[in-house]
Amino acid sequence: MEYGLLGLILLIANIYALIQVFGSGASTGEKLVWTLLIWLLPLVGFIVWYFAGPRKSALNI
Repeated sequence: MEYGLLGLILLIANIYALIQVFGSGASTGEKLVWTLLIWLLPLVGFIVWYFAGPRKSALNI
């Protein structure tokens, strides 16, 4: 049971990360690389994205 709950939490975290990647100001190529990293290596990809991934800019001009 606990593996199912942890898997669901990881899925939600990865979906959140992907939404943030698509909403960032990164280039299309960078978005593609981050998307592949998050989906192919779910736990590692999320952790790497959390610390080094693209962020939304503070100024939306």
